[in-house]
Amino acid sequence: MSEIQRVAVLGLGTMGAGIAQVAAMSGHEVTVLEAGQDRIDAGLAALTAFLDGGVARGKLDPPRREEILSRIRPVTDVSELADSDVVIEAVTERVEVKHELFTRVAEVVAADALIVTNTSALSVTELAGSVPHPGRFAGLHFFNPAPIMKVVEVVRALQTDEAVIERLVSFVNALGKNPVVVKDRPGFLVNYLLMPYLNDVIAEYDSDLASAEDIDTAMRLGLGYKLGPLELLDLIGLDVHNHATHSAYEATLDPRFAPPPLLRQMVAAGYHGNKNGRGFRTVQEEVR
Repeated sequence: MSEIQRVAVLGLGTMGAGIAQVAAMSGHEVTVLEAGQDRIDAGLAALTAFLDGGVARGKLDPPRREEILSRIRPVTDVSELADSDVVIEAVTERVEVKHELFTRVAEVVAADALIVTNTSALSVTELAGSVPHPGRFAGLHFFNPAPIMKVVEVVRALQTDEAVIERLVSFVNALGKNPVVVKDRPGFLVNYLLMPYLNDVIAEYDSDLASAEDIDTAMRLGLGYKLGPLELLDLIGLDVHNHATHSAYEATLDPRFAPPPLLRQMVAAGYHGNKNGRGFRTVQEEVR
């Protein structure tokens, strides 16, 4: 295990629950902060269901499931995070919400406790300005679903101390994940390269290059991808991709990141992909 022992996670939504599970599975004691008991109940139910799926598939035995759950302690009072070695934020992608939460956390944790964000779209450098001693602040970007995806981006803000990067790389290795150290730019590394690719696919689909099914088949079999790009968009969420590309475009003014017209139309029409059964592959006959 790394020198980081006590882990706190802010938020028990999809990403927060996944990160908490990863930390607990690797032997860390995890405290999870949520706004209220209803959100705790919903998050724990989803986390437990994920573990139950592992038991059903033979990937996990019941005693191991109970061991993982026993290491996760949900709380609603930020003062309960006081002894944390690292605090991982995984709340909504609204900068004002994150700023307010980081300010509250910094008031109760030690001055040398690491504070990191799981943001996929916001500036880590800007968020670092929320805390005293911003040299201890960085990005730790997990991918969904966090228990399965192996890569974690360790994002260096302009203020981040090099020793903090080294501690976080060691921590990610201790989680059983593969760290990649990247600079703070819109989308970091993976999404910086992925977003223009997905935008190009949407534009070419809109121009009748090929059917959605044929585009996905060609990219899966031709390039060995596990998912075709339109399948991936439905999985990510069209609303999520639209928000991420819009944020990247605003930050860079690079036209590669501008959300394509069809994407904006689909989001406006309420087509969000797998989460509501309306996306490129689920209702493609209604899209154009």
